Parts: sequence; C-alpha cells; structure tokens
Amino acid sequence: MTDRIVKPLFAALLFLLLAPVAALAQVSHWVQIEAHATLRTAEDFAKRYEERIGNIAGFRIAGGWYGLAVGPFATPEDAEIRRAQLLAAREIRDDAYVTDNSIYGQQFWPVGGQAATQEPVTVEPAADPVAQADVAAPDTAPDTTVAPAADEPPVVADQQVATQQPEPVVVPEPVVEETINDARNAEYQMTRDERAAIQVALQWFGFYRSGIDAQFGPGTRAAIQNWQAENGFEPWGFLTTAQRRQLLGDYEAAVARYAFAPFRDEAAGIEITLPLGMMAFDRHEAPFAHFNETNDSGMRALLLSQEGSQTTLFGLYEILQTLEIIPLDGERDRGRDRFVITGRSATQRAHVEARLQGGQIKGWALFWDPSADADAELIISTMRDSFRMIDGVLPSSMGATASTVARRDLISGLEVRRPDRSRTGFFVDAVGTVVTSAEAVQMCDRVTIDEAYTATVRAVDDDLGIAVLSPQDPLVPLAFAQFASAPPRVGSDIRVSGFSYQDTLTRPIITFGQLSDLQGLDGEPELRRLTVTAQEGDSGGPVFDSSGSVIGMLLPRPETPGRMLPEDVNFAVSSNAILTTLQGAGLTGTQSRVAIPMSAEILTRVSADLTVLVSCWN
Repeated sequence: MTDRIVKPLFAALLFLLLAPVAALAQVSHWVQIEAHATLRTAEDFAKRYEERIGNIAGFRIAGGWYGLAVGPFATPEDAEIRRAQLLAAREIRDDAYVTDNSIYGQQFWPVGGQAATQEPVTVEPAADPVAQADVAAPDTAPDTTVAPAADEPPVVADQQVATQQPEPVVVPEPVVEETINDARNAEYQMTRDERAAIQVALQWFGFYRSGIDAQFGPGTRAAIQNWQAENGFEPWGFLTTAQRRQLLGDYEAAVARYAFAPFRDEAAGIEITLPLGMMAFDRHEAPFAHFNETNDSGMRALLLSQEGSQTTLFGLYEILQTLEIIPLDGERDRGRDRFVITGRSATQRAHVEARLQGGQIKGWALFWDPSADADAELIISTMRDSFRMIDGVLPSSMGATASTVARRDLISGLEVRRPDRSRTGFFVDAVGTVVTSAEAVQMCDRVTIDEAYTATVRAVDDDLGIAVLSPQDPLVPLAFAQFASAPPRVGSDIRVSGFSYQDTLTRPIITFGQLSDLQGLDGEPELRRLTVTAQEGDSGGPVFDSSGSVIGMLLPRPETPGRMLPEDVNFAVSSNAILTTLQGAGLTGTQSRVAIPMSAEILTRVSADLTVLVSCWN
C-alpha cells in the first residue's frame, strides 16, 4: 500500500477526532457591545475597552458599520454570564447582547490579531450571579443616608415595623459654580479616553466633523462653543463638570433611543442602517419594503426596489410626488441616474432618495412629523451614508393582490393624492404636446399629464372648448394623433377613447358609437354630433373613424336649460378646428394618409398609446 492511501478505519477515527475541533472553530459566541459608523471611532473605543475589560475584538458588520465585541466564548451561557458581570460593573451599556459569529465579517481589531479564531473560553459564574448583578460598581452610587444614632437599633431593609422611623434626610451636595479657569483646569486632568468620548458625543450631535483623536484643537473647541451656545451656556470652549455630564448623558440617551443597527433586506437587495428603536419592518409590497413607527416616534420609512430604466426612474420621480405623504412644497433634484425629493408642510415632512444602477432602481424614503426635524437630520445622514445596493430586487408581484388596474393602487400600500378632477387628452406631436377640453384646465393651480408629468397650459380657445398643453419636460409618446384629411361620412362608425372613470383606471376605455351629423344642433360648422354614451371623464378624448384617424375631440355634455338631451347625444369639436387652434399656438398637427379600416384590437392598442389622463390639482 502506498503512503498516499489511508486505511478506511484510520480515516474514520481521524474524522471523529477532528470533527469537534472543526465545529468549535466554526461557531463561537460573543457579547456584542456597540457599533460605530467609522473605523477610526471604532478603533478608538476598542483601545478604551481593551484597557478596561480586555478580550475586545472588532469586526465589520452589515451596513458598513464596525462592531465591538467581547469574547469568544464556548457557549451562549458563558457569554451571558460575562455580559451580566460587565453590566453589574457598569462597563457596558444595557443594550449589549449575546450573538454568535455569523454576523461578523472581516476583523479589524486587534490589528493583526486572530480574535475570531481563538479557542472560545468557558466562564465560571459567580456564587450568586443575581446578587452580583445587583451590586453597583465602586464609587458609582455613593451612600447619602444618615447613619443611625448609637442608641437606636439598626434599620433592616424591607422589614415591616409597626412604628416606622422617619425617613433619613438626604442632603444634596452643594452645586459649585465653575469658572472658565476651573473648566480649563478640569480639562487638563481628563484622560485621553474621556476627551475622545466628548468628541464622539459632539460628532453624534453634528457639532464636530473631524476625526476622533482626543486632541482638542480649533475644530473641537469650536464644536464645544457651538454646543454650549445651543444649550444656553456661555460659549467658553471649555466644558464644566456639569456640562460634560449633560453632553455625555444626552449622547448615551440618544444612542439608546435611536438604536441604530444595520438592516439587510435580501428580498429588496438593500443594506442600510436604520433607527430600529423608532421603526420596525412591517411588510413587502412591491416596489416597497414598509417600516412603521414604534414607541410613538412618528418616524416611518420605505425601501424602494424595482427593475427599470431611466424612463422608469423619471416616471417614478413624478409619480411619487402624487403621494399624500409627500408634501408638494420642497426641493426637488433629478439627475441622469438619480433623484432626491424633499417635501415640507406645516404638518408633515418627507425625504426620498433613489438611484438607477445596472437596470435596477433602489432607494429609501423617510417620513416624520415637524417636531422631529432634529432627529430626522441625523437619521437621514445615517441612512444616506450607510445605503448600499446588493444582489436582489423585489419582484413586481410581491405583496400584490391584483394585476390591474386601479390607479390609486399603483403606489402599493400608500394613499395617493387625488386631483380635483380628471379628464382625457391626447398627444398631437412627437414632443408630448397634448390637446384636451378647456373645461379640464379651468381654475387649476397645477395640471398634470398621466399624474406623472407637470404641464403648462399653452393656449385655450374658450369658444371652441379646446386647450393645448405642453409638458414642462419634453416627452416622447409612443404614438400621437393622425388627423383625418377628408370629412367623415355621416352614419359611419366612430370610437371614443377616454378615461371614463377619471383617475380610477390606468388605461383608457374605448366607447363605440356613430357620427350623426357634421354640425351642431344649431348648425355650428365646427361641431360634430355623435350618437354615443359617454362619461364625464371621457371629455377631451380623441374621436376616431374606422381607419384610426382622429376626426375630432369629445366635448363635455352641453348645458341646456329647460330641456334635457338624450344620454347618447354628445358633441365633438372637428379636427379642422383643432388644427387651427394648434397653428394659433405656433404648433402643427399631422394629417393621416391611411384610409384602410383598423380592427378594434389594433385601435385599442393605438388609442392607449396616445390617450392621456389630464388632471387638475388645487
């Protein structure tokens, strides 16, 4: 037998001996104590913890953050015992928790160390871990009670006595007002860790923008002055003992309240750091992951994930602005491959960011009450800095309950802002010019095309009932109207394309009828009388002949005081009148050169490409 061949029995024994060792190396347990947004800050705190408690390791974790942990330990129970010991000694925060090594990535501390591969240790519990957890750290809770007199019996805690002695009087320590020289001298006596902690707290609240170096140079001094001024203190640039206590106390309270933590959404393909003390994941409903508020924070968030192109990105930019939760006032910025929407009103705020990359559109949105503006500034900065696109995108069917058709359900799970009224219009050229009824745009603060594109009223002919709209950004429609070159024949079939139910449906409806006359009831030559049953939302829609050429635009039903027309009597303004109005606005229409009948199926497709929803907003 050659030395390259191992006997089966020996191989089996070797596997049994090594398997426990391999498993031990693969799974270990840690006390996760905190995380920091920057490597430099994490390294500074790692040094401080190493000096005080030892066994500190640092790892990259999800969301681009840097986690600090104590360990490793052989079992979760060992890690929990150590966590209780450190909590009792006031060495770590209350939100520290036990975890395994699955959440950790590349090790950064100790530098060049192998903490992640060290053999886990077993911790012996104290004789009475409950009692130990209740013992305060030395010098952290000074005894302020008055000792009993020599002739009085000692007071036993929790003992029920028939005759209660008066409660001992607590004498507060006198408040000493420090001068600027006192504050300066106290600062000189601070340790490096104490100085670094002040910089971290100032950085958290946005006063300090440089690295954590424990050196109080001009940047730190200015940050202290700004913090003092905002909190009603004299801006000395040197902190008194009480001010240091307030600054660090506010920092610890804020960290606990926000509870920032990395969030990885595999379905949406997004990693981001979120304030999980203020919000919690609720559901996926494409194209969003919804996060609802917790602890009455007033904070809500969305993660956005969908496939798309630049056209999709631009359309989403416009459609999002129709949501009730995004106020109309605020800054808007749209680039080639990204956009930012900020909404501000007296009662609500919103901030949305999205980007297009590799055929996928991903982003996030935050919504809050005006009273939380200060919180929102920090949260937005954290979400922006930590946002990362990973593999995965929400399928369009995720969370959907139906495949068609209600426009109000386009933005899944969110209430869409509704216009005052909606009518129909149609494209008349290759840059997105739209013709609609004059009634559709009367007394409107804002007019939109398909609720996604803001339009300007370029011309209105009140006598003919025609309005011409130009999109603020040029559009490239899939089709536009081809006007009939010859008068239509009385009695011929006609079809009207329109949003019969206004903004309820996402596509127009075809209504069939007949051309009854080439003039109005009073002989108006610019009108065409139709026998067709139409709805209010259909007005402004194109009227097609059998070849798909546009012979006119449907007008609103006329008001006829003292008489009532049959429901199927309606009127359209002629194609010649439309062309004349376009020429008066410096535009031209295109005449059709086709006289071949078009099937109902093809006409339905063509009409959907050129018919648009025109909405009036106030």
